[in-house]
Amino acid sequence: MKLARAIHFDESDLNVFHSPARTGEWCISGGFEFSNWGEGDLEGKARQAFANGWLGLETFGRVTFVAVTQAEAAEVERLESSLAEHFVALYGAPSVEAAQGVAKDEIAQMAGLCDEHAPNTLLTVARTLTGAGVHEAYRVITPRDAELEALAVHGTLDE
Repeated sequence: MKLARAIHFDESDLNVFHSPARTGEWCISGGFEFSNWGEGDLEGKARQAFANGWLGLETFGRVTFVAVTQAEAAEVERLESSLAEHFVALYGAPSVEAAQGVAKDEIAQMAGLCDEHAPNTLLTVARTLTGAGVHEAYRVITPRDAELEALAVHGTLDE
């Protein structure tokens, strides 16, 4: 199964999110966090998290970019359990068992998004509030193989 890990190209996420995700942690969309939000909630760093933040599954912080990579079954099970526990602790789910199905669905949704992409493909998310709720759109940035000619210096030693 493919999932995505947080990736940072600079330190900007440290400045734009209340709680930035750690580099390398597994991520999901995490749009459920905003299900009860309205325009009044979209200010400052909270607006940034809403607009384009993926949710890290260890710190529950946000990150702008994620990279597709392979996930092992044992890791996926651990992530599902951790997310179910998060639903109990933060959102008041009645039990881990009751939250397990939703946690599995959230991770399966992310796996579905990652499945068709090659490893190291970058993904971004863009959210908007609509009359029907939160709308998410995804952008895919494919890895490009550098051509040898772009990196090699051609010449001779006979000068």
